[in-house]
Parts: sequence; structure tokens; C-alpha cells
Amino acid sequence: MLRQNFSQKLQQKLSPQQLMYVKLLEMNTLNFEQRLEEELIENPALESGKDEEDLLAEFNEDSYSTIEANATENEALPSSEFDDNEFETLDKGNESSDTLEYNDDDGGDFRLNEDYNPDQEEKSYPIVNVQTSFRENLIDQVHAVLDGEKDEKIAEQIIGSLDDDGYLRRELRSIVNDFLFQYNIQTTEDELNKVLLTIQKFDPPGVGARSLKECLLIQIKRKEENGRNPIMELAKMVITECMDDFLKRHFEKIAHKLDVTMEYLREAVQFITKLNPKPASSDDDSKNETIIPDFFVIESYGELIITLNQGNQPDLRVSRGFIDTLGQYNKQATKSTPQKEAFQFVKQKIDGAKWFIDSVRQRQNTLLTTMKVIVNIQAEFFKTGDSAKIRPMKLKDVAEKMKMDISTVSRVASSKYVQTDYGLFLLKYFFSEGITNEDGEEVTTKEVKRIMETAIEEEDKLSPMNDDELTELLKTKGYTMARRTVAKYREQLNIPVARLRKAF
Repeated sequence: MLRQNFSQKLQQKLSPQQLMYVKLLEMNTLNFEQRLEEELIENPALESGKDEEDLLAEFNEDSYSTIEANATENEALPSSEFDDNEFETLDKGNESSDTLEYNDDDGGDFRLNEDYNPDQEEKSYPIVNVQTSFRENLIDQVHAVLDGEKDEKIAEQIIGSLDDDGYLRRELRSIVNDFLFQYNIQTTEDELNKVLLTIQKFDPPGVGARSLKECLLIQIKRKEENGRNPIMELAKMVITECMDDFLKRHFEKIAHKLDVTMEYLREAVQFITKLNPKPASSDDDSKNETIIPDFFVIESYGELIITLNQGNQPDLRVSRGFIDTLGQYNKQATKSTPQKEAFQFVKQKIDGAKWFIDSVRQRQNTLLTTMKVIVNIQAEFFKTGDSAKIRPMKLKDVAEKMKMDISTVSRVASSKYVQTDYGLFLLKYFFSEGITNEDGEEVTTKEVKRIMETAIEEEDKLSPMNDDELTELLKTKGYTMARRTVAKYREQLNIPVARLRKAF
């Protein structure tokens, strides 16, 4: 029997305009410029350029300032007629001004050009090294080595299954199933293994390995092509027979098991440590990429000036032709079906243009507001560039001052950069937790991590400090915390435990 039930639910849904604003807020400057270009192409009701009202307002402001300047100059001059002395003074003034104009012809005259606009000057942005896709490099090598279409497709599937560090952690059986379901191609694990062995001969050495042991052995085999030596043979024995002991740095146990001297083993261990455990993270295939800052924070006469990078972003307006067309449709008493459809199309495009313009303005306001709060909190750093002056700051702290949701601040801080007098910084760099020292002063965890990092760099490598000793060291510096907290900070710094840092 069918029953009808009524239920009342409270749901929160975002409007299309809010969704558009959220997506724009997450974008950095480069992606935002691309989105603007796409919207200008897709929506004919959206145009670039200032609206007539805005231009009229600017014209009135310029006219008013010109009239005011002229009025000031006229007030400085006497209203009565000039006598002979006054004419002589004016003539001398004209001569001096002519001389200055003549002297300025050789340099700096571009500033007198009416068309000069400092915003149009070419700006230079920081250039950083980023990794190219190692998968693209492997695909190029596939086409140069493999001839069969099926083998090439198998190789592309295997390369696409590699992790970012270059390892193949998926079972070959799973890739066989992928071929069957996606391409309706029957393959075997033997066929995949044959192609995988070919990929393992590609650069960078070690790529396509299924374990750390296999990765290191592939690299040793590649080095053996240029000649073998006893150290390589011992290194292979250490990896194949004593891998667990090697990872735990139980070298005396390895020497006893392989019946070799410690001096001989030390050379083999040094050879192994020079191999790359993450072949895809090699710096060999790097390229230069320009990072465009989203904000500029410059100190001028003791004040911090915040600017949002507008880049090549044009002013936006709703097309006057679309507005006039919509007005004409509204005046018609009766409309045919094609006219109604045209009316809906025009209205939809105009509404979309208005929503987009409002979202862009709201994005700019939110970005500037967020950056102002961050600069106010971290003012000492932006004035001095000293990382020790960075104050503890969470997303919640900024959100409370802005009276906005934490998710909004998180979207602003995501993948955005700020250019300062002391370099380019990711916005997330300024967010960190805080701890209280013995003096009751709240400091950022960045300072604690910096002390730990410095202490570990300067420690005795034959007897490195463990977490208990690091805890005592921080306590002498005025930072009292639990050992597990110190261990957590050490792991965040990607620093191994003392046993693994011990020199051999």
C-alpha cells in the first residue's frame, strides 16, 4: 500500500551568483584573467570597457580638479593691471621655463607625454623552477622505442598508472582489467611485464619500479653498463639480502652477515645513499615558470600600501545594445513565440553579465579586505622582512576580524602569492599556530621549528639529538612543550629520527 508522508527539511543552497563568486574567489590572477576572457567570448551581453556613467564621472572629476587648479592660480595673481616691473618679471620667468623645457629634451621627456601611463609599463615577475611532467618524458621515449600499437597503448596505460614519485604500486592484474573494460582489449600480465621492463630502461633511472629494492637495483644495473666494480656487487648484496637491516641502519649486523669489514661496507653504503629513492622527483627536467603575484604590499614612508594585481583585467560593463533591445521588447504589447524566445535569451545574457560583474567586484573587495587584515596582523614582518616577527595567525582569526566564514578566508589564501619588499611569499606562509613561552608571550610555531632545524643542522652527526634532547633544548630557550609535540614538529620538517640521522 502506497503511503504519502510530509516532511519538513531545512537546507542551505547556494544561488548561481554565489557559486560563481566562490569559484572566482579561489582563482589566482592568471586563472582569473583566463576566466574573464572566456566569459567575454561566451556572453555577448558582456563587454570590456568602462560604462558611460563612469566615464562621465571621471570627466567631471578631472574637469573639477582643472577648474579648481585654475582658480587657485588666478587667486595668486593680482586682479589689477601689471606695471613694467611685473612684465619684466614675467618675461624672465618665461625665459627660464623655456630653458628648462629645452634641457629636458635629452632625458625624462617621456613623463611629459600626455599618453604616458605608468600602469602600462612592463612589469617583471619572479621566475621559479618547477618540475615538468615525467610522464610526458616517458611517453616521448615510448614512441621512440616501441613500434607496435598495442605495446604503445600498454606502455601509456602503465605510465598513467605511475605514482608521482615514479613507482608502479598497482597490480598488473588490475591494469589488465582496465584494458578489458575500457578498450575491450585482451592482454596478459606477461605482456604488461614485458613492456614494464622496457619502461624501466627509460630515464630517469629507477622509474617504473614496484618497490624501493627494485628501484635501487635498476639504478645499479644502469651504472654497471659503464663498468662493474666490487663496491657495486656488495651494494647489490646489501639491497637484496639485508634491506631491512639497511633501512634500520644496523650496519654491524650487515657486516657480520655478509662477512665483510666495516670499512668495505661503509663504501657500499655511501654508494647506495647516492642513488635516488624517488626517481620521478629528480631536478633534471625542470623549467622556468613565472609566478604572477596576486597582491603587492609595499612600504612607503612608514605606511604599508596594499594593491590588488589587476594585470590585464579589463573593466566590464553590460552591452548597451542588449539593454536597448530588452527595452524594445518590453514595450511591445504582444509578442510572437520567436520574439518571446529572443526576449528570454537577451534577458538571460544580461542577467548573466550582471551576475558576473557583481561577482568580480565582490571578489576584489573580499581579496583586498582579507589582505588588509593579514597585513595588519603581520605588519612587523612586512616592514622588516624578519620571519621571527611573524605572529601566530589562524584562518579563524582572520575570519573573525572580517566577520566572514572560515571557508572564505581559506579560498582567498589558496594558491595566491604576495609580492613584498623582501620577496615573494605564498599567502599560506603567514598562517601558523602559536605557543606561549615562559614569559607569557605568544609566538608562532615557525620560530620553534627554526630553532629545531638549526640545532639539528649543527648537531654532532656521530651522536645526533633525539626527541627528548630536543625537548630539553627548547625548554632552555623558553619553550616548554611535550615530547610528542616536538616529534610532530620534527616530522612536519621531514627530519628523520636520531637513529637514521647518525653518520656511518
